[in-house]
Amino acid sequence: MASFAIRLVGRYRLPLLLFGVIGRRNAYVRLDDGRLVARFGFFSLRTELSNVDRWEISGPYRAWRAIGVRGTLGQGDISFGGSAHGGVALFFRQPFRWWYIRRLRVFYATLDDLEGFAADLTRRGIRGEDVRSG
Repeated sequence: MASFAIRLVGRYRLPLLLFGVIGRRNAYVRLDDGRLVARFGFFSLRTELSNVDRWEISGPYRAWRAIGVRGTLGQGDISFGGSAHGGVALFFRQPFRWWYIRRLRVFYATLDDLEGFAADLTRRGIRGEDVRSG
C-alpha cells in the first residue's frame, strides 16, 4: 500500500474545514490492492487502478481555482485541493458516477509528493508526463 498526502497550506485551513478536512489523516490518495482510494474530508472517491489510463502533473494553479473540492461545469472533472503548488490529474478509461457528476473522467489532487506519486503509478504500468513549464 502506498499513501500520498494532499498538501494542506496553513493559510487555507479555515476554508478547508468547510470540506471536513482536518489534517493529513483525512486528506490523501492511496493505492492498494488494485484500487485507487482518495479522501478529502467529507468526500471520498474509489475506483479500480486498472481504470486509470494515464496521469499528468501540472501547475502551479491560482488558489481560487485549486482549494477545496472543485469541478468544472460540464467537464466531468473533480479536484481535491489543499494548495496551489501543482497537482496530478488522473484520466480514467471508463467514466463513472461520482456524487453530482454523471461521468467523472478526470480526478485532480494537489499531493505533497507529485513526483513520487507519478513514479509509483509508472511502476504499476500507468504512463504519464509532467507538463509543468520551467
